[in-house]
Parts: sequence; structure tokens; C-alpha cells
Amino acid sequence: MKTARLLSIVTYLLNHDIVSAAKLADRFEVSKRTILRDIEQISMAGIPIQSLPGMNGGYSIMEGYKLNGQVISVEDQASIISALKGYISAYDNKHYNEILEKMASILPKHQSQHVFLDFGASGENSEIQNKLHTLDRAIQNKDTVHISYVNALGEVSNRIVEPVALSYRWYAWYLLAFCTTKQDYRVFKLARISELIPAGIVFSKEHGDPLGLLEQAFQGSGRKSYMITLLCKAEARVQICEYLDGTITEIFDNGDFIMCMNSLSDERMWYATLLSFGDKVTVLEPAEVRTRLTETAENILSHYRKQ
Repeated sequence: MKTARLLSIVTYLLNHDIVSAAKLADRFEVSKRTILRDIEQISMAGIPIQSLPGMNGGYSIMEGYKLNGQVISVEDQASIISALKGYISAYDNKHYNEILEKMASILPKHQSQHVFLDFGASGENSEIQNKLHTLDRAIQNKDTVHISYVNALGEVSNRIVEPVALSYRWYAWYLLAFCTTKQDYRVFKLARISELIPAGIVFSKEHGDPLGLLEQAFQGSGRKSYMITLLCKAEARVQICEYLDGTITEIFDNGDFIMCMNSLSDERMWYATLLSFGDKVTVLEPAEVRTRLTETAENILSHYRKQ
């Protein structure tokens, strides 16, 4: 246990510039005194740890030092391979396939894989795959692209954008790009990009940290969300918990329960799922969602009664 902690401390220090004893103690759930003893043992083992005094001081490993590859255990390697296979199931990229081949070649033949990740639903559409490849190349080469984009309301806009990053979340692929028209960063859902053509123009500027920009863009996108309260029937509990990403807040004597869920207003999946449960789920609030469901149900009935 202690040896594993010492290796974890070394790995953590290699991935961070300066880390205080207090932060290390908090991360590894031990006392500061234990961390000080651990640092001393790591230094005695020949790993060059520097101690930096002052308010912003702490510990760091001398720049340029690298660990022997044996620190990554067979189990670690198997986990990395599982993660790579999951990634490739969503985005079939030649570079990551080559990495997978290299990792698999060093894993002992007797080591079996027991965790399997398959995000194939996100990559089964060849059109999405083509968009991913085109945008990936554009990001690597710092080339702008022309896109035609259809928003959630069906409105079409044409833009010249500088692709910065690709992100898979909320069961869909998204592009973070700098919009040359708006002169700001925007997030575009790949499924709503109806046209994607390289523009043959280099980026107008250097872009910062992709992850930071991505989170800022998602938070500042202004997308409306609902906190929805549902009354759910006991007999459909397993299916409701499977398909609705919510939290059960109250359970009644007959097994019926209250579930709360947060959903983006312009995403269709949760709305269609609510409709599919029929009378097994009742929206208690907000009133806006109740009205929307009622109008949709009435329109469906009216349509089929005319048939």
C-alpha cells in the first residue's frame, strides 16, 4: 500500500509543476507528516525532488527527469488499452489505432481484458465519421472551414470558423470553433452541420487551452435548461431509471416515486423519452413542459384521427 502511494506521488509530481505538502496530503488522504516522510524516502531512492519555500512553494521533480516505463503495471496497460478501444469505437482514427497496436504488443499474452467500452452509437454514422476526420485534419493543420449550420429551431447560418477542439458529451459529438463572424468561440453539434468545406485559409490567431475554452463555451452558450420534477409509476421504475438521467427524491408507500432531472430545452431525446412512457410518467413541473407535452399529444391524436 505504501509503495503504491510513493509511486502515485512521484507520478503526480511529474504531471504538476509545484505541489504543496497540504495538497498532497489531501489528495492521498494522509497527514502532512506522512507526506514529508514519503518525500524523504522518494529522495533517498534517487528521484530528484526539489523543495521550494514560500507561500506558493511546495515540491517538484527536477525538469527533464523521467520514470522508467516499468512504473506502469500490466493492469495499468490493460486499462489504457480498454480506454483506447472505447475511444476508437467512437472515432476510428489511424493514429490511435497505431497507438493501440503498440500498447497491445507489450501486454503479456496471458493478460485478459475484463472492462469493455463501446461508444459505437456515436460513430455508427459514416457522415459523422467523415466530419470528424475533416475537422481533425483542420485542427492539426490550423486551417479554417466553411460550415452551414442548422440550430435547434431549424434556422440556417453560414460561417467561416477556426476549429479548435472536438468533444463527445450528452451522447453526441460537438465542435468548438472560433467564429470569424461573431469573433468569439462557439459550440456546434456535428449532426447539425449540413455542409463542411475546407476554406483554405490559415487561422487568424493562436488559440489558448482547448479544454478551458471548451468549458467556457459550453457554460456561456446560453442554452436553456429545465429542472423537471416527475411523478413515476412503480411498475416502470427500472425502465425510467435506465432511460431518464434523474435522481429519485421521494418514494411512496405504493412504490411510486418522485424523480428530478435536469435537461437542455433544445435537446429532443429526453422529450421523446417522456412521451414514450405515456401515463407511467407525469410531469409535475415546470408548467412549460407540461403544456408542451399536452400540445404534442393532442397534435398526435388529431393527426391519426384524420387518417
